[in-house]
Amino acid sequence: MGTYVDGFVIPIKKKNLPAYRKLAKLGAKVWMEHGALQYVEAVGDELKTKMLGAPFPKMAKLKAGETLVFSFIVYESKAHRTRVNNAAMKDARLAALCDPKKMPFDMKRMAMGGFKSFVEAAKK
Repeated sequence: MGTYVDGFVIPIKKKNLPAYRKLAKLGAKVWMEHGALQYVEAVGDELKTKMLGAPFPKMAKLKAGETLVFSFIVYESKAHRTRVNNAAMKDARLAALCDPKKMPFDMKRMAMGGFKSFVEAAKK
């Protein structure tokens, strides 16, 4: 049985990246302390690719002055993810993260989902 991954794609104004980074660092600390295996937040660097499929900016309907954050959290299993997320959401340090009015991005435009891995490879 493979790992379980929560994935996120977040359109964000470039000027709000420092505020988002602060929240992401706190999120990383909290999720890792509660048992996540890996926590990654990555900001768009090469988004206008000409490969197959729709480029992320088109898919996310990016506006002028925006970029994307692609992030994921890795867990041992779906059950482990549920335990870690429940503990993280009860963590008092996340109270500031839960207020949509204080978020440095529009939560209605964020895409997220849980994914069951079916192919994995990693260097040891």
